[in-house]
Amino acid sequence: MPRPRLLILIVAYNAEKTISQVLARVPHQLAAEYDVEVLVLDDSSQDRTFEESQVARREGALPFPLHVLFNPVNQGYGGNQKLGYHFAIERGFDFVALVHGDGQYAPECLPDLVRPLQEGRADAVFGSRMLEKGGARRGGMPLYKFVGNRILSWFQNRMLAASLSEFHSGYRVYSVAALKKVPFELNTNDFHFDTEIIVQFMLAGLRIAELPIPTYYGDEICRVNGLKYAWDVTKAVVVARTQQLGLLYDRRFDCTPAEGNAQYEPKLDYVSPHSEALAVVPAGARVLDLGCAGGYVGAMMRRMRGCTVTGVDKFPLGPGVELDRFVLHDLNDGFPPVNAGDYDHVLLLDVIEHLASPERFVEQLRQALKFAPDTRVIVSTANIGFMINRLMLLFGQFNYGKRGILDLTHTRLFTFDSFRRLFEQGGFRVAATRGIPGPFPLAIRNRALSRFVMRLNQWLIAAAPGLFSYQIFLVVEPLPSLEYLLDKAHQQSAIRGDAEERRVSGSRR
Repeated sequence: MPRPRLLILIVAYNAEKTISQVLARVPHQLAAEYDVEVLVLDDSSQDRTFEESQVARREGALPFPLHVLFNPVNQGYGGNQKLGYHFAIERGFDFVALVHGDGQYAPECLPDLVRPLQEGRADAVFGSRMLEKGGARRGGMPLYKFVGNRILSWFQNRMLAASLSEFHSGYRVYSVAALKKVPFELNTNDFHFDTEIIVQFMLAGLRIAELPIPTYYGDEICRVNGLKYAWDVTKAVVVARTQQLGLLYDRRFDCTPAEGNAQYEPKLDYVSPHSEALAVVPAGARVLDLGCAGGYVGAMMRRMRGCTVTGVDKFPLGPGVELDRFVLHDLNDGFPPVNAGDYDHVLLLDVIEHLASPERFVEQLRQALKFAPDTRVIVSTANIGFMINRLMLLFGQFNYGKRGILDLTHTRLFTFDSFRRLFEQGGFRVAATRGIPGPFPLAIRNRALSRFVMRLNQWLIAAAPGLFSYQIFLVVEPLPSLEYLLDKAHQQSAIRGDAEERRVSGSRR
């Protein structure tokens, strides 16, 4: 079996006094387990960092190949890392270890940091100065940096539901295969690149391990503006968390693995279109669930209401879900091959906004129900007039996201008026209209707080539904079609004609 290929990436800027020592400290025993190469990336230094590195290369100071590159234009701390990771991907390495040219992080720890990757236990390994209690301060970390590190790391853990001991160590080893899964090239060129790539790994579901490393602070020049760095880190984490809630979209953090239909989980434990539909549909009803999204709502209606349910969706049913009938069909291809008139209720929950032409589909639905005026249609969609969207517009923001009102898969957006008009002009009568509060239990982990916010949202909806409703919920009924009315006219005429004939025949006798 070929040995794993390891690239040791040394990012350097004005490090002529330390770069030779850092190179000399790279453990030679790494060559026994890995095919090792070292890359020194000089980020347009103003001193002799490049020349000193070249001396080490010419003298063969290392038992493995040493590459020395010089950026003609300064790329910044993050930009320099991007070049190194691209080098690792382009040259087919398995792992890449990030080391600083100023000697702040001990190269002697490399064998321990790489081992979890080699054993397949992690996708990235971070050297942490906080795992050993008191070690950071004993190693010379200034008090203000220690306190700032702890506060920022606590905040980041809370926002990202993580448990890292610190987010701000620059000593890291990555799996190159994992780097290919995240868009690190979109990240900042500044110092908070390290935070952004952590967020990407977490969102992508990649495994991060931490190991203790010694702390060393010497006479190196700190080039980080602490306040700016703290602000940049905070902003990046808030944007990532906001994107998780479906309120913003940033391509950097679009790293969540594709879930197919899994994101449309049932929302039955709080006020939602799913719970409202469950309350509206009576026991024993015959239900056609169009765009059933895994079939969870229909399965619940079967269990709790004894309903007969047919589901239609372009994705298969969820694991363990059973319906009376299921039709695999994309609604954008037209109305499914079912007789809608055989059902008492038709569900269109959070479906209309995904269709290429909602108007055409509503017309097809009306045509399918032309002889079934008693069938009720239950529909829901996102409310683009929701207060959060209005506030975003006030500040010049209109960001699509992975979920929520501005879901990237939505093709059409509605207000209460435009949604009612869609069905009224399609030949339906609106029988009931309701505003649905935001899915706060999904966004807020504290149950008591989420219940309070949802109750507050419901009070506000009662006052101004167009402003405070997160979603729109309608119950509509098809107006009698011309075919239906004409058929009824023929039937009634025949009945009355027969009655008249009998009356005339009786009077003649």
